[in-house]
Amino acid sequence: MNSKKELYRFVIEYFEKTRPIAETELHYSNPYELLVAVILSAQCTDKRVNLITPNFFKNFPDAVSLANASVEDIYEIIKSCSYPNSKAKNLLGMAKVLVTEFNGEVPSDINLLQRLPGVGRKTANVIASVVFDKPAMAVDTHVFRVANRIGLVSNAKTPLAVERQLMENFPLELIPKAHHWLILHGRYVCTARKPKCTECGLTLVCKEYKKISKKAEK
Repeated sequence: MNSKKELYRFVIEYFEKTRPIAETELHYSNPYELLVAVILSAQCTDKRVNLITPNFFKNFPDAVSLANASVEDIYEIIKSCSYPNSKAKNLLGMAKVLVTEFNGEVPSDINLLQRLPGVGRKTANVIASVVFDKPAMAVDTHVFRVANRIGLVSNAKTPLAVERQLMENFPLELIPKAHHWLILHGRYVCTARKPKCTECGLTLVCKEYKKISKKAEK
């Protein structure tokens, strides 16, 4: 690719063709449920979270019921996920702030979302993007890895740096979808340990693949 613009055009065309539907794999039916699911998903698989949340939402269907729970009650339901102790505390704290400051409603503003316990910039971006369809780019480990490997970003050593460069180069209206393109590509194709390069149509433009190919030729 001669320019960043051409690279992005190629990547967008590839994903539009191969992943026309790109959305979260977490199960939810309202903003509160997605917020809980995303908090639970930190360093935990979506599959595991989706096994936990049905019972969770049966017991705590909204922010008010969750705010009135105890950490011990929450822990018992989520104990099969990673870091259940800290997540139980964060979920309770999040619900209490939702009730006292936001009338039990999940805010759409990224800065307001980050006032909730357990909600950092990545989680806030997920909620803003998925629920409220805002042009927000959540950078998790998959997005960080894929963006750097392909070469969509340059010298981006932090999630915030990756976020800013992706936001600058993807068309605003595509950002919510592009977020899922990169996550799903990282989850199923461009995996951390053994990327499935033979199954990937981006090898023509991938910076990392070019490096691997050069090494193999020597």
